[in-house]
Amino acid sequence: MRLFKKFWKNKTAQPENNPTADTTGFKKLKLLVTVVPRRKTEFYLDYLTSMGVNFQTSMAASGTAKSDTLYLLGLEDSDKSVLFSVVNEELAPVVLQGLEEKFEVLKNGKGIAFTVPLTSVIGVSIYRFLSDNRM
Repeated sequence: MRLFKKFWKNKTAQPENNPTADTTGFKKLKLLVTVVPRRKTEFYLDYLTSMGVNFQTSMAASGTAKSDTLYLLGLEDSDKSVLFSVVNEELAPVVLQGLEEKFEVLKNGKGIAFTVPLTSVIGVSIYRFLSDNRM
């Protein structure tokens, strides 16, 4: 409770010279959503871990296009994985750039990635885990 009071006090107090400055020391988090071919799931999970992403989970997914259309486009494999990762706001552009490079370089490794800002997290310990700040 004491840590929450300290956080709230810092959140409400604004420095005189810069009223929009964030004095809390907490870094903003983003949810990184990545859709990749299912057979490349482990590769991308390992890659995101190597980039410093602390929390990840994956879910099986399937494309929605009809099989005739996929065949005409040469995309017979519609089995996908959706990876959900939590990343610091400062690290997000670096991770997205790295994923974009992997999408271009890897054979059959195409995918899509985007971030969504997280506006709140319940509990300081959960925030510390997600932001990889356990001090």
